[in-house]
Amino acid sequence: MSISPTVEQCLTAAGAEYELVRHPHSHNSSETAETARIPGDRLAKTVLLEDEQGYVAAVLPSTHHLRLAKLWSQTGRRLMLAKESEVRETFTDCEVGAIPPMCTAYGMMTLMDESLATQPDIYFEAGDHETLVHLQTDQFMRLMEQAERSHFSHRMQTTRH
Repeated sequence: MSISPTVEQCLTAAGAEYELVRHPHSHNSSETAETARIPGDRLAKTVLLEDEQGYVAAVLPSTHHLRLAKLWSQTGRRLMLAKESEVRETFTDCEVGAIPPMCTAYGMMTLMDESLATQPDIYFEAGDHETLVHLQTDQFMRLMEQAERSHFSHRMQTTRH
């Protein structure tokens, strides 16, 4: 697949300068960062949430955990993790589990964790499990200008074996 048409359209509309980074097939964001040999803090992952009002996308670094209670208090909504297979019809040009962060382009409310703004550059899923989009943080922020920005995640503790 490479890059989804929606992602490509968003990048073009924003006048973003980006590169596509190919990597071996991966199953989750930490594996993606490892196989692509990039810092996990710079890989933006998209977590889909839902409640009775509908779906919400939360975008945060792959090295972070979502703090649902924080999102509940910030949004006034009792959001829970959504099943990605249920929103397949929304992201028709993406593989299941390879959701790009600019979900406003898919008509979905999007929340972005402020910690991404501190990175020098950002990577994110292009719509499949083998391609990332890489761009400078200011370009990423332009893509995400319709997203609500706040702090709703914390860095995972890494354990050494």
